[in-house]
Amino acid sequence: LLQPAVSVGNVGQLAIDLVISTLNMTKVGYFYTDCLVPMVGNNPYATAEENSVELSINAEVYSLPTKKLVVLQIRSPFIKNKYRPFCQELLSWVESSKCARVILLSSSHAYQRDDEQLLGTPLRYLLTPDLEKAVGGLMQELNWKEMEKVAAYPGINDKEKVLHIPGGGITKQLFTESCSRGIQMAVLLKFCSEGDNIPDAFTLVNYLNEWLQLIKSEVSAVQSSWKIPSSWRLLFGNGLPPALF
Repeated sequence: LLQPAVSVGNVGQLAIDLVISTLNMTKVGYFYTDCLVPMVGNNPYATAEENSVELSINAEVYSLPTKKLVVLQIRSPFIKNKYRPFCQELLSWVESSKCARVILLSSSHAYQRDDEQLLGTPLRYLLTPDLEKAVGGLMQELNWKEMEKVAAYPGINDKEKVLHIPGGGITKQLFTESCSRGIQMAVLLKFCSEGDNIPDAFTLVNYLNEWLQLIKSEVSAVQSSWKIPSSWRLLFGNGLPPALF
């Protein structure tokens, strides 16, 4: 299962858009919950006038059996105080559906990094203990950088470290719940700021592709390997180069 967190810059959701659009994934259902703000709109992945009038809602499920991949796309923010109920509903669904693994695409405020997090790549990962046993070695081979823990009380007690993901929405909640429930979950995130987050989405989805190899990408044409959803024209207007369409 691949899904986004509703986090800073909506980077995870934009990256999921690229995956669904590029792999031409089939919508197979909805994730019904009262934890998200209700919404409805036209098909964000329309390819012709005929399918442009199909309706989409706040949480939809897409499938690609050939890659054993299911994607949950979330399109609206959470209702206040509904983070925890949503996480429990989602993980119960993961368990009942027998999902082998969950990958959460997220982001975190760049301006709240500590000194160590300012060094090197802005990309980080987290693995639950159960998934660490299976793929921890691969992450080392990829030379990926694990999300650092930070001091719980900076300047007072620097030895006590905690996981801190400012701007990450449900990321920390989902990750810690998955750890306690024995669910194999990976979090892939990027430090970023609010604004034009299209480049961040490409960076994050390419980070994911290093691991899952969803598409074959050329180093010289990283962006053109991914298919831009038709809905991005309305969202970003002239912010995208015409060549990307």
